[in-house]
Amino acid sequence: MKTHAIADFIYCLHADINSPDLFEGIWPIPEGVSLNCYAVKGEKIALIDLVRDWADAPGQLEADLSALGLDFNVVDYLILNHLEPDHSGWLRAFRERNPRAEIIATAKGINLVKSFYKIETGLRAVKDGDTLDLGNGKTLQFFETPNIHWPETMVTWEPLSGTLFPCDAFGSFGALGVFDREHPRSRVFDDEFTEAEHAFFEKETLRYYANIVSSFSSFVERAVQKLGGLDIRCVAPSHGLVWRKNPQTIIQRYLKYASYAKGNAEKEISVIWGSMYGSTKEGVDAVIRGIEAEGVPYSLHRVPDENVSYVLADAYKSSGIVLAMPTYEYAMFPPMAYVLDIFRRKHITGKKVLRIGSWGWVGGAKKEYDAAMESLKWTGIEPLEWAGSATPEELKTLEERGRELAKLIKT
Repeated sequence: MKTHAIADFIYCLHADINSPDLFEGIWPIPEGVSLNCYAVKGEKIALIDLVRDWADAPGQLEADLSALGLDFNVVDYLILNHLEPDHSGWLRAFRERNPRAEIIATAKGINLVKSFYKIETGLRAVKDGDTLDLGNGKTLQFFETPNIHWPETMVTWEPLSGTLFPCDAFGSFGALGVFDREHPRSRVFDDEFTEAEHAFFEKETLRYYANIVSSFSSFVERAVQKLGGLDIRCVAPSHGLVWRKNPQTIIQRYLKYASYAKGNAEKEISVIWGSMYGSTKEGVDAVIRGIEAEGVPYSLHRVPDENVSYVLADAYKSSGIVLAMPTYEYAMFPPMAYVLDIFRRKHITGKKVLRIGSWGWVGGAKKEYDAAMESLKWTGIEPLEWAGSATPEELKTLEERGRELAKLIKT
């Protein structure tokens, strides 16, 4: 089996997860996701991060360790940068296999080890700047990076190789073997993938960021600033590619995504629509004609046909949003109400928004919509609602509203 050496004493161990399960019980991963862990060898051996028993992830890690002539029972230190169960769920089984390994995390992380897994001994809490001497000149250093994306998170730094182990930070969706099903565990490094494959991972990185990290963008910026003095030559996250050739690519990508939360999103529009009998769809088509007339790029998402994970990714990166929905029983179309609730939870703020929609016997979506968007600090184009099918005059107005939004995006 091929081993994946970051340096002659650091190895990536990875499990590709291909499962119908939803990530975090919410987000679809049709192209899978990777769970990456890392072995660092000095006189003693450290294992950085863990997995949960998901699609035989422990077995995949054990196979990688075996290829290095190692086993779980020779690990001296288990470092948990983050306690979310996809990185710690196998902890009790690991402790049974290896009762002597010391478990290292932040103080808040140690509290989660105790509360999640009922482990009380062999624990060490570390704080900002603490180091761990592995012998043979190999040391690890720890930096607290809270709220990326849980309060207990930290990163681990190995100075000789310049490797940063940031767990969920700088990660992405997408199994590393997605392009080579015959040899799914043969590649992990950024320089081993083609330009087209990188385009796939860039899209999945944005979706991962919007789904998992976007609420904590200010903490991403603080962490990058905090780590700015390190000579980072490799970024080794817990999900996605290991960046040994161009580590600044993923760091700058995350900073760009973080800037979207401050109003620096792309000059494009995300059109999100739902229609019961086609009347709202007529309005959507008219708005799109106006957007196209101004030459502004747009994405198109129909709910509930498309999962909110993908809707969220495009809406997060777009400066403008069109929300098209019928009134349903005196209120918003329920799938759109769910989308807006996700937007609120993920802090999709500061957008320029046009709302349109048809109604049957009576309107009512406006009241619920206004309450939903109150905390989002959106700039609204004058909305338009109509009864049944839109008249030619209403369609003309809708086209004008599309142009108005597009012009606002361009300025």
